[in-house]
Amino acid sequence: MLVKVRWLLMVLPFALWGTAMAAMKPLLVQAGPLTLAWMRLLPAGLVLLLAARFWRGGAGVDRRDWWWLLLFALVDATAFQGLLARGLMGTGAGLGSVLIDSQPLLVALLARSLFGEAINPVGWLGLLIGLLAILCLGLPAPLLHHWWLMGPEAFEEQAWSHGELWMLAAALAMALGTVISRYACRHSDAVAVTGWHMLLGGLPLLLSSALLPAWQADAAPFWPAWSPLEWALMAYAALLGSALAYALFFWFANHGDLTSFTSLTFLTPVFALLCGVVLLEEQLQPLQWLGALLALVSVVLINRRALLWHPGLVEEMP
Repeated sequence: MLVKVRWLLMVLPFALWGTAMAAMKPLLVQAGPLTLAWMRLLPAGLVLLLAARFWRGGAGVDRRDWWWLLLFALVDATAFQGLLARGLMGTGAGLGSVLIDSQPLLVALLARSLFGEAINPVGWLGLLIGLLAILCLGLPAPLLHHWWLMGPEAFEEQAWSHGELWMLAAALAMALGTVISRYACRHSDAVAVTGWHMLLGGLPLLLSSALLPAWQADAAPFWPAWSPLEWALMAYAALLGSALAYALFFWFANHGDLTSFTSLTFLTPVFALLCGVVLLEEQLQPLQWLGALLALVSVVLINRRALLWHPGLVEEMP
């Protein structure tokens, strides 16, 4: 029972992220990317700090970790959230979501180099299948058909835009931030570190959002004129899609195999599509069903890579 609960909690951040991305997209009509980024970070950071203060018995940040925390805030909060929100404005044909969900590949390389995490051929196969899965989930079938016949140049006119470049940079920032979080949590509580990094990382975005209208006449207003429903979507993205999701994500990232856990990111577009099926009555295409199946296969291969590569370990396990 406890194992099932643990797995549900491990998967929950990626389900929340998949639905939060869908919630944030329409908000950009009335608000700029900087506003969306700081409104997502600051409330979430305050909630997590209160949780660390009252629910976790006053757990805080050790002074030995503060420099790592500041770097963590700059890379994972300021850079990642700013790049993500900016990328949402110009992402074309789903390629942006493919790029942002490819960060397990970067995390695996960093974890292999810095922490010596074994990947083995089964793990690499799982990572490649996961990348194929998000391609099937994020790109339309005609585009994949053209890519198969024409090669990467097929993307130039049909899918590639500056939005994808922002998303690729965001994926790199999140991968680096995930690794840095381990150093920031060496002597500190992971929930408190996550809260402080969101709060500190959101302040530069808040300042930039406030000053931008003075520099650009066509900049979005600092305070958006959203409807009650749009404010509810923003609250969902901040409290569930950020506070709860990131608290769980960085706690698990610091208490287990980094490659195995971040491989669950491949499930994020699956949850986004299922959200559309349930709430918007959308229909999944055969290619998307294939992508969902490949994502599940990828997660199983990566998380069971040691046992699959060395079957004899099954008998040795207690």
